[in-house]
Amino acid sequence: MDNHTFGTPTQLGYEILRDHVLPMILGKHEEDILYWAGKDIARKFPIFSVDELPDFFVEAGWGPLTPFAGKTSKDEAIFFLSQEDRTLLEKRSYQLEAGFIAEQFQKLNGFLTECYGEKVPKENHVRFQVKWDTKTKL
Repeated sequence: MDNHTFGTPTQLGYEILRDHVLPMILGKHEEDILYWAGKDIARKFPIFSVDELPDFFVEAGWGPLTPFAGKTSKDEAIFFLSQEDRTLLEKRSYQLEAGFIAEQFQKLNGFLTECYGEKVPKENHVRFQVKWDTKTKL
């Protein structure tokens, strides 16, 4: 029997659920629900260091995540998620990933944290800006 018949998720199966089924079910609330779902996933799959984020993204099938190598402020971090398929980049919501990043940082740094994703189709990536409020300790 073919090994791909049962038990092994495929990229196509993932993309069907992520890019067609979820948007159909969630409708106009897709962005908000995916952000909060990402935060919930982060609580269920905690990382112990920001350095683990790129490995988690690859393992989850979300793609290659790279930290910004330039200067950032004491209350900010920036990451880039590569997406070679420009059509997919333009139509997919990346709020799940943004919520996941926000919650991981919040847990690790102990401050109220948000993450904003911006699609940059010309550069084939999503830019995630993570910001935390150093005045709001959790």
